[in-house]
Amino acid sequence: MKKPNDEGATPAKDEWSTRHSVLRSAQRTAALVNALSASSALGAEEPAPAANTVISTVEAVLREYGEKDPLDVSAADVTEMRAVAALLREVFAAADTDAAAARLNRLLADGCGPVRLTAHGGGTPWHIHLDGHDDAPWAEWFLASSCMALAVLVWDRQRPPGGLCASPSCANVYVTGGSGTPRRYCSPRCATRERVAGHRRAKERLTEGG
Repeated sequence: MKKPNDEGATPAKDEWSTRHSVLRSAQRTAALVNALSASSALGAEEPAPAANTVISTVEAVLREYGEKDPLDVSAADVTEMRAVAALLREVFAAADTDAAAARLNRLLADGCGPVRLTAHGGGTPWHIHLDGHDDAPWAEWFLASSCMALAVLVWDRQRPPGGLCASPSCANVYVTGGSGTPRRYCSPRCATRERVAGHRRAKERLTEGG
């Protein structure tokens, strides 16, 4: 977590652990990767969103996942975080567990500091960080916290931590579930859209064949 909660107020341990669990941290990573990658996924005719719009979107994701104001994300922060998002996307795009682990090992070695414990001056329960210090830049925190969460998911599940949406019209990443049928889409909306499109194509083939 980049910043402590409201100054002088330490959240209950159970409440804090729920908001900052490994799974939720990984889901925050996916949400930030998607928010930061949105402009690069647009077609050539689509105008890139304004810097203030991207900043607002990133800050909204951070708040949703438990970060407290003032966030003070700058345009420079967004530029650096976007570069991190591109690196993390490679982990989500890994074809198998070995590839995901290799990519995470490279990011952990190149971009993360030694493991340390912090309580943000008493503002939070003690927890692990891999960034350099509590006031590290947003991009450094984003890379370190994401790598830690995704690495723990690989360790715990022995499978890739996520994937890329299978919809050709979507560039989002997602975090996989712990078990069951492998997930293919980032959301029910994408799954429904592709299912409808598949039915339409099948109907057209039958019509043409008849």
